[in-house]
Amino acid sequence: MTHPRAASAPTTPAARMPTLFIPHGAGPCFFMDWQPAQAWDKTAAWLASIPASLPARPSAILLVTAHWLADQPSMSSAAQPGLLFDYYGFPPHTYQLRYPAAGAPALAQHTSALLTSAGFAPRQDAQRGFDHGCFIPLMLAFPQADLPVLQMSLLSSLDAAAHLRLGQALQPLRQQGVLIIGSGMSYHNMRGYGDPRSASVSAAFDQWLSDTVALPEAERNARLADWASASGPAGRLSHPPRAEEHLLALHVAAGAGGDSPGARVFSDRVMGVDISAFRFG
Repeated sequence: MTHPRAASAPTTPAARMPTLFIPHGAGPCFFMDWQPAQAWDKTAAWLASIPASLPARPSAILLVTAHWLADQPSMSSAAQPGLLFDYYGFPPHTYQLRYPAAGAPALAQHTSALLTSAGFAPRQDAQRGFDHGCFIPLMLAFPQADLPVLQMSLLSSLDAAAHLRLGQALQPLRQQGVLIIGSGMSYHNMRGYGDPRSASVSAAFDQWLSDTVALPEAERNARLADWASASGPAGRLSHPPRAEEHLLALHVAAGAGGDSPGARVFSDRVMGVDISAFRFG
């Protein structure tokens, strides 16, 4: 397979991309047997439908992964990143998966400039490969691996408002055809999966998220910045303290969404809890 060169910032107008928050599943769940067997089928089918929902073919993908925390926004800047199999105890064949997408070092430079202008101190990491929050969903959404991918971290501060600002700094990339994806889970309490008590909790928080993303930008961001209080008990029961990284990928997508309206575009009940995807624009 011939892979494209790493993307630089386009110089001609491109279709304005939406931003997405996607559920990336549990480890390599889409590529192994699961019980029940069909548990992840609807999520897999929705991920595979993403390209057809876009206004045009993206110039590149910027994916913010919940499985990388750093004190400042960090990016995998290699021209050909490898894979980081950061899941444990799964079948041997899931450690042989391949996703040979090109990296995007020029896009990393351009993104770094945007983040620096917004007051961040971004870092580029030429050694880090794509983690499973990145390559697992992209294997379904863009299986040809023919788009350059820039992987970005979250902030280890777990500051909700800072993640909204991080997303806002990325807004210009949408006009350049870059698809910005926040990869996490709308519910991520490891002790809650499979517990019957979690069904109503996850449903309540999922509805709060759906109502919140549909609000005008200023109100939406205010609620997301204060999500732990504004969402009531269901928020922290869905994302325990110091473990909310899987939610904060949504904040980056919302910030990058700017004044584009937000909406829930997918939902399913998996392992006894509601999980959803959201789109801005």
